[in-house]
Amino acid sequence: MKSKKKQVKNKSIFVTQPSLAPMEEFSELIEGVWDRGILTHNGPLVQRLEKNIEEKLKINNFSLVTNGTIAIQMAIKALEIKGEIITTAFTWVATLSAIQWEGCKPVFCDIESDTLNIDPKKIEEKITSKTVAIMPVHVFGNPCDVEAIDLIAKKHGLKVIYDAAHAIGSSYKGKSLLSFGDVSATSLHATKLFNTGEGGACITNNELLHEKIKRIRFFGHNENKEIIEQGFNGKLTEIHAALGLANLKYYDEVLLDRKLKYFKYFNSFKDSSSISFQLTKMGETNYSYFPLIFSSEEELLKVESELNKSQIFPRRYFYPAANTLKHIVDYEPMPIAEDIAKRILCLPLYWKLENNMVQRIIDIIKNTLQS
Repeated sequence: MKSKKKQVKNKSIFVTQPSLAPMEEFSELIEGVWDRGILTHNGPLVQRLEKNIEEKLKINNFSLVTNGTIAIQMAIKALEIKGEIITTAFTWVATLSAIQWEGCKPVFCDIESDTLNIDPKKIEEKITSKTVAIMPVHVFGNPCDVEAIDLIAKKHGLKVIYDAAHAIGSSYKGKSLLSFGDVSATSLHATKLFNTGEGGACITNNELLHEKIKRIRFFGHNENKEIIEQGFNGKLTEIHAALGLANLKYYDEVLLDRKLKYFKYFNSFKDSSSISFQLTKMGETNYSYFPLIFSSEEELLKVESELNKSQIFPRRYFYPAANTLKHIVDYEPMPIAEDIAKRILCLPLYWKLENNMVQRIIDIIKNTLQS
């Protein structure tokens, strides 16, 4: 007699949950992995997933790697740059870590208060004789001013690496946002709109650079298994690729679902005098996050506390501002990034989040602000 497993429903609501295909669809792909006995080393599912994503997003040279942080490191290594890299003060610590692990120095630039992206008008004043690259972040999938950044880079002979961790599904002038820059580094972490559990990718339009990235992710081996340059282990496994292939079937559904919930939040708060929003000026965002910017940190903390009482856990993302991590970087004042970081809160937004829960979150926030 088969025992019945007790179904325990987690009543806590977190800022995100992985978008997952049905287990049986993943299991079917995993059976093939077991049959072939190939778990890694650029296996057939990794190659298939790369091709499918290129077709889906209409991009070239999508190289799957272990995670988004490794993708940034690989981009720096492949471009053979050493020196100062100008980046945003409003980002996750992984941006800084990747720069530092590759022997470069992050130099901070402040952000636009509306888009939350690096301010192109402030980049040139940060350029020195030691500057080798610009590393903007498409914050919450919101496209940076890619044209302005490209002009600055060309003028000063700099490389552009986009931290596009959030940017799958975002576009500019009808093109995937991943197709801009010398290299774009994206994340396929469990929390992202499209995920492989853990994972990431490098994208470049340069064929020679693409081949180099593929060598670097496999210890510097070429196709003949000869080690011809310095590399490291940046490979994605077949198990992660199987999850990605299963999830890719639901990409459009997940993207639309997040967009609908995004606008449910937006339309509910757009008339509030206490709240402002991230502005999209360039292209189309992927609606993968919904940040609220409160008029004060006190209001944010009050709202967060009330949501927590109902087992709802939004996230102060990104907090604190990256330039204030004094045990990791040299502090440079970035007044806009530091101010925004204190007042921004990302609300729960994911595929299986029920609409009645979205409404409950809205009601709690409105009631708290009115009290």
